[in-house]
Amino acid sequence: MHRPLLLATLFCATLAHANADSAVPRSPGQPYAAGTLADRIVLTPGQDAATQMAISYRTDLAQADAVLELGPALAGPSLAAKASALGGTTQRLDSDNGPANYHQVRLEHLQPGTAYVYRVKGSAGWSEWHQFRTAQAAFAPFSFIYLGDTQNDILAIASRTIRQALRSVAQPALVVHAGDLVASRDDLAHDDEWGEWNQAGGWAYAAIPQLTAFGNHEYLETLNPDGSESRSLSPHVPAQFALPRNGAPGVAATSYFSDYQNVRFVVLDGTSALDLGTLQAQTAWLENVLKASKARWNIVVMHQPVYTCARPEDTEPLKAAWQPLLERYKVDLVLQGHDHCYSRLTHAQGRQATRAAQQAKQAIGPVYMVSVTGSKMYGLNDRARSQPDRTAEDTQLYQAVSVERERLQVRTYSADGRLYDAFDVNRDAKSRKFLHEPKLALASERYCQADMGPDGLPCTARGK
Repeated sequence: MHRPLLLATLFCATLAHANADSAVPRSPGQPYAAGTLADRIVLTPGQDAATQMAISYRTDLAQADAVLELGPALAGPSLAAKASALGGTTQRLDSDNGPANYHQVRLEHLQPGTAYVYRVKGSAGWSEWHQFRTAQAAFAPFSFIYLGDTQNDILAIASRTIRQALRSVAQPALVVHAGDLVASRDDLAHDDEWGEWNQAGGWAYAAIPQLTAFGNHEYLETLNPDGSESRSLSPHVPAQFALPRNGAPGVAATSYFSDYQNVRFVVLDGTSALDLGTLQAQTAWLENVLKASKARWNIVVMHQPVYTCARPEDTEPLKAAWQPLLERYKVDLVLQGHDHCYSRLTHAQGRQATRAAQQAKQAIGPVYMVSVTGSKMYGLNDRARSQPDRTAEDTQLYQAVSVERERLQVRTYSADGRLYDAFDVNRDAKSRKFLHEPKLALASERYCQADMGPDGLPCTARGK
């Protein structure tokens, strides 16, 4: 089915301005126009990752329809012999780099724990075969990667962190993104930013399910008829990510949940809640999704953090509405971005309270994490060296999370591959959770001293 994508009014205005303004930076060589072969191929999990996946990809306009071939993964090369053709939806998107068709194909009724291959069609022929594996129907251990904001210098600098994460984590089942994947024309023409984001992950984004939250930089600034400022979601988001469509009313494009091997991932949209009036709808939806969850572990992904490590104040509306639910329904991890620093927080009273609770063998609630993948850095606020259990500034990071039946093992690495933080969330027979910090050799906490950064170079972190 082909249906044109009606772009937001502001996006059209922004695009016209970009075309008229030769000062808008472009990627070297302007390489990101749609071509005759498919690109920007992204695999996303469905509501039930054991039976549902979805694929989105881009072509030039000559490829008018979504066409995908899906088959079992074979040990031999004759993949096409057992593959079947599937169709989907197509929408046109006009951008800085000209027109393109974005296609989406939703895969239903897959077999749990099964390897599949697929390829997608462009006007000049097929893509390479990509291979993925569905989740198991019941609990089974797995690992996933968690990435904070990429946002700026995506290909030049953030890609190093992404690729180091993919190299260092054996067979990651998922890649979880905490939002602000791009900067919305802070640095580059908007479509070039999305081109860099896709190039940074490359084939891995087509073969490993990408579980993405979206941040304020996935929104474009717009003007209401009365002249007041508002936001509209970048049309690249619904075009590039075929999400499960089970989110909060009015926020289906950016909120959802996905169950993966008895872990429920719940994705929220803080920007829409704060600026577009959807806080109440998302709060009610969040409670229903957590209340109904029968998963062994529950992980919430959101962009704006409950506890900030950079800004003067926490995001109080989100904190007041969502933190009580995270505590009440015993969420295990809260994965966040936005602050462009690192923070791992267990007790709002601070790291001294964490140590006292460990010594007293007291159970914990959610562990709140903030991380950053890209080059843009914010300085730590006045609480960050005492409230979180561990922090960093002027540091690119990624996280590897191993999910076991009675333990979440979380390891944070700096982009140069050094272990920076390590903790486990252990569950006892009564489902109480306890924080354990293994005795591993960690890099020293990284802070800027005045204008000097932790690498002995000028500090790049700026104050908020």
